[in-house]
Amino acid sequence: MKSFDEATLTLADIFKFSPLLGKLSKDKHKVIQDIKNCRTIVLGGHAIRCKDCSFIKSCYNSCRNRHCPSCQYLARVKWIEAREKDLLPCPYFHVVFTIPADLRSLILINKSISYDILFKTASQTIKKVAKTHHGIDIGCIGILHTWAQNLIDHPHIHFLVPSGGLNEEKTKWVKGTEKYFLPVEALADTFRGKILDYFEKAFYQGKLKFIGKISYLSHPANFKELLLVCSQKKFNIEIRKPFAGPSQVLKYLGQYTHRIAISNYRLLKIEDGKVFFKVRDNDNPGRSKIMSLTLKEFMRRFLLHVLPRGYVRIRHFGLLGNRYKKITIALIHKIQNIKVVLKANVEESWQEVVKRVTGIDVYVCPRCKSRSLTIVKPIKSMINSS
Repeated sequence: MKSFDEATLTLADIFKFSPLLGKLSKDKHKVIQDIKNCRTIVLGGHAIRCKDCSFIKSCYNSCRNRHCPSCQYLARVKWIEAREKDLLPCPYFHVVFTIPADLRSLILINKSISYDILFKTASQTIKKVAKTHHGIDIGCIGILHTWAQNLIDHPHIHFLVPSGGLNEEKTKWVKGTEKYFLPVEALADTFRGKILDYFEKAFYQGKLKFIGKISYLSHPANFKELLLVCSQKKFNIEIRKPFAGPSQVLKYLGQYTHRIAISNYRLLKIEDGKVFFKVRDNDNPGRSKIMSLTLKEFMRRFLLHVLPRGYVRIRHFGLLGNRYKKITIALIHKIQNIKVVLKANVEESWQEVVKRVTGIDVYVCPRCKSRSLTIVKPIKSMINSS
């Protein structure tokens, strides 16, 4: 049995131990199978051997599923480096939009349309408040998270917002203050009004499903009551300390872009049919505490956060929208008289990325330390051969 000190427990181990949860969607079933098979003989791979000391080892392929904690590092590094050219030369604010708990059950049953509404209303709120208070057009990057530390459903969006924007004529870059830019109360009020309005429209357009414990919401009077309750609540908008510039933004982005509901480093042990893992201790900032869930409940909660297939959880809006950002960023650089040195677009292998970022040379033999590892033969995938 794994102990607190070993810190070797993985999500794949938990899935192998966990009981079946009954009928699952194809997306959830695929996530489970991919994570269980990741870096095992099931996915195939290749055998490597050292030409100097005859060391030999089998290396298995990754599943590359975006919900797998073992497959996010290289994807995160490549994504962040690709975004470097999209960042503006100014401080950035971190704005977090959170919804009342009353809406969570509705959102969980209607993930795609609800997450779209969350993205749309939060981005429109930022753009409207910037326009109203500063008379500028603004850009932002949104990153969807759906979990809390204890793995319950807690949908919220992290936005990176540059402190500044273009005037209406698009002839001047208007700088925002580093301490105060978008007023929180205005953001909260605008966001609340917009998101409730969008949900009401989705209801009357027949775009929402009402099953299980939320089936009662299919009646117009009950749905209207839900919206009324939410309209009287304060929507939590948090504006965190701004970053000094693009380099800090890139470093910070890495903590959020490809994060999943729980990473392997937080897992501690399986004991007496329970999973023990670390969660943030809100009473003692900077420290963690231990929480436990039954295997079945842990697995159920993790699967709450499986996104609909193909759903895009990192999106760009306004001046940084995908269709306009090249033109607008070039225009901003021109207005501010900033000369940008374009880097050559060199396609790197995963081995080259690992060496550049971590300093680890995957061709170095762990036994004799010579750079003599070479692929001997491929290992056929058991999935392809079945």
